[in-house]
Amino acid sequence: MATTTSSSSSNSKKENQVLILGRYEIGKLLGHGTFAKVYLARNIKTNECVAIKVIDKEKILKIGLIAHIKREISILRRVRHPNIVQLYEVMATKAKIYFVMEYVKGGELFNKVAKGRLKEEVARKYFQQLISAVAFCHARGVYHRDLKPENILLDEDGNVKVSDFGLSAISEQIKQDGLFHTFCGTPAYVAPEVLGRKGYDGAKVDLWSCGVILFVLMAGYLPFHDQNVMAMYKKIYKGEFRCPRWFSPELARFLTRLLDTNPERRITIPEIMNNRWFKKGFKHVKFYIEDDKLCSINDDVDDKEGVDSSSELSESESEMEIRRKPPSLPRPASLNAFDIISFSRSFDLSGLFEDGEDGGRFISGAPVPKIISKLEEIAKVVSFAVRTKDCRVSLEGSKEGAKGPLTIAAEIFELTPSLRVVEVKKKAGDRVEYEEFYHKELKPGLQNLTLEVDGPVDSSHLPSDTE
Repeated sequence: MATTTSSSSSNSKKENQVLILGRYEIGKLLGHGTFAKVYLARNIKTNECVAIKVIDKEKILKIGLIAHIKREISILRRVRHPNIVQLYEVMATKAKIYFVMEYVKGGELFNKVAKGRLKEEVARKYFQQLISAVAFCHARGVYHRDLKPENILLDEDGNVKVSDFGLSAISEQIKQDGLFHTFCGTPAYVAPEVLGRKGYDGAKVDLWSCGVILFVLMAGYLPFHDQNVMAMYKKIYKGEFRCPRWFSPELARFLTRLLDTNPERRITIPEIMNNRWFKKGFKHVKFYIEDDKLCSINDDVDDKEGVDSSSELSESESEMEIRRKPPSLPRPASLNAFDIISFSRSFDLSGLFEDGEDGGRFISGAPVPKIISKLEEIAKVVSFAVRTKDCRVSLEGSKEGAKGPLTIAAEIFELTPSLRVVEVKKKAGDRVEYEEFYHKELKPGLQNLTLEVDGPVDSSHLPSDTE
């Protein structure tokens, strides 16, 4: 009897499970605000847990927040970093907007501090990861403007994940005087120049908030506090705070630079990175994006100056190394007639090999290893990193632009047993920078591997759809 009851209750639970657009199974409520609710959810295909922010369209339309929501989406796509909560996708129906985001299991950093002050090594680790995330945002022209322990989450490994970019601003919003003027932020973490209402530098404001967070992690309480908000603002404006006795002189000096009321004198990110207290045990976060996912790079190689020893090989030695270890690459994917037609906007296949806005295609008689070697050679000229996986090559720039480093994907397909198609696409970064690299470096570099195509391709050399 008991068995029957449990099975029927489990069946009714399954029937009551809500699916969003047939892809995500909604679970418990994690939190809610004025215009949105956040739920735990499960991707029914991958079984991965995600957090879904459900926004009421009618409410945001009424108060004119559509532009604000669009900006938040744009910002979250711009700041993809291991220490920032990831936006996976955005979906919408007539009534709702859904932000599908990374689910961070460890909860808020605030909960850690609420139990008491942290050990210096732990506080330093959290602060280092916070600065890594903030530096990444600033390099892309994004300023958070509401940094506080409640907006810093921890994953199951205890790593920082900065969240809630709802009050963030981008460099495009800066006024003619080069400053922001919107009063925003949480009272205890707001910078004095914001209170002055004369305009402020978004980067300097974020660093002030980081200073307050570091103080809270180390002390267990706020540097500027008063029951009366106006009295607290006066303390912030004057920069009145005192470090507790357990702070080391090195840390106290560092905090004095972070919490300098004069933004012109306040410490900058490059200065933070060079600070002796900050540098203890600091590791630069290294990652790349592949198949629209963040992939971390673990540097376990022993190199004295942080330089990869393989880069010391001369070009001829590198070539010898390649010859000693011939690449065992799989055969590239074959293109059938339907693939080829889908590449072209019309049935005239000569359009196959024209350059597009964000990509281009080349036809080559060279073997796959030679094509990959040529791509690596081109990347070396402009100091791009190269990642090769089977017949796909990713070229990654190191230059930090407003839209992040330029990333280009090249994939090799088999057209016939003796011909290959190299398809090139921009995956990330600025379009102008991509076009400059494409026309000045990539296209000329691949020219000697490319067969000239005059007029339509002879269909007798193309594989049939039955092959």
